[in-house]
Amino acid sequence: MSVDSHLATTTEHSLAQRFLQVRGLTDLLASRLSAEDQTPQSMTAASPAKWHRAHVTWFFEEFVLRRDPAYTVYDDTYRYLFNSYYEAVGERHPRHDRGLVTRPGVEDITRYREYVDAALSDRLRRGDLDDEALTLVELGCNHEQQHQELLLMDIKHLFSTIPLSPGPIYVDREVDVDAGTPSLGWRSVGGGVVEIGVPGAGVPTAPFDGGFSYDNEGPRHRVFLEDFHIADRPVTNADWLEFIADEGYRRPELWLSDGWAFCREQDLHAPGYWRLEDDGWTTFTLSGRRQVVGDEPVLHVSFYEADAFARWAGARLPTEFEWETAATELGDARGNLLDPDRCHPGRVGTAMIGDIWEWTSSAYLPYPGFVAANGAVGEYNGKFMCDQHVLRGASAVTPVGHERATYRNFFPASGRWLFGGLRLAR
Repeated sequence: MSVDSHLATTTEHSLAQRFLQVRGLTDLLASRLSAEDQTPQSMTAASPAKWHRAHVTWFFEEFVLRRDPAYTVYDDTYRYLFNSYYEAVGERHPRHDRGLVTRPGVEDITRYREYVDAALSDRLRRGDLDDEALTLVELGCNHEQQHQELLLMDIKHLFSTIPLSPGPIYVDREVDVDAGTPSLGWRSVGGGVVEIGVPGAGVPTAPFDGGFSYDNEGPRHRVFLEDFHIADRPVTNADWLEFIADEGYRRPELWLSDGWAFCREQDLHAPGYWRLEDDGWTTFTLSGRRQVVGDEPVLHVSFYEADAFARWAGARLPTEFEWETAATELGDARGNLLDPDRCHPGRVGTAMIGDIWEWTSSAYLPYPGFVAANGAVGEYNGKFMCDQHVLRGASAVTPVGHERATYRNFFPASGRWLFGGLRLAR
């Protein structure tokens, strides 16, 4: 066997292992849900757990397996039902009606996943996928990790609408005790010309060595920064309680115009899932309704709320370039990432990656020289570069290994069901 052949075989073997590990985590997360849990859709922005499981499977079938004329498609109707937004693929079921699709059922989706798993694992073991297909498999694995986080976000929102006390419990865990919020400190970061992003974004530099990135993370380019300070921890629940006590939600001078309109329209008075009860503030978690813990990072706040809080605190949100520069200095420091037995942030620490996604002041726009990939997969990120804001870091429901300092998450300014919080800058 030649050296090149040996490397190709090793690559595909590791890719097969990675594929099955990612698929297995999705199965584990879904195993805690009943068929009834997996079918409803609690709002248009969310999707049923069953749909997430089918969509990520469709992605592998559509973009990898269908490339082989000898492949037998599992069910042609699934192409319509489980396409998300890929216009180049064809018509698709309306997003707001995903919760009305009771059939195929949960067991049907499980069989679909098993069928695609077997077919793709066989192709990887045989070693007959070309480099483009292998890259698409890795993209599919990262795509599924994104949907693992979305599945948990959406299930949390669904469970929060069920009028039970303390509410449905996805994962049982011990009650967290407030150990006291550490005082807020500031890190000084020097400015000047800095390099942002990754080279060759969208193409893995080597299989599963941490080199994967999405196309929106590059090209690497230079940005000029002024000297700045960034908080050494995220904003906590205790901090937010002070904002509430100081009438932060009732002071229009703190808010952007669109934010104030959103605040009044939605009658905001606290972060998402919070509720004031006789014994104080509670919040809904994936372990049911719990007391708000002061030393945990605040989450489920929109960009509008984050911006208003920063102004109230006499600070601002960092730009995404400031955030990446500051986070890179911390190296491999990590907070809480996805632990299926917790699914919730921990006590605030100094790491900038983990526990919560952090809103930045930056609009989600292409980097200089950005070019979307050809074909349907080019619709993955570029088409959303309008009216979205960038969040950086990772959250307590982000799968381990899916996080990095260059990762650009993005949501509308009004988004609250994501695990989003903030860190101050000045």
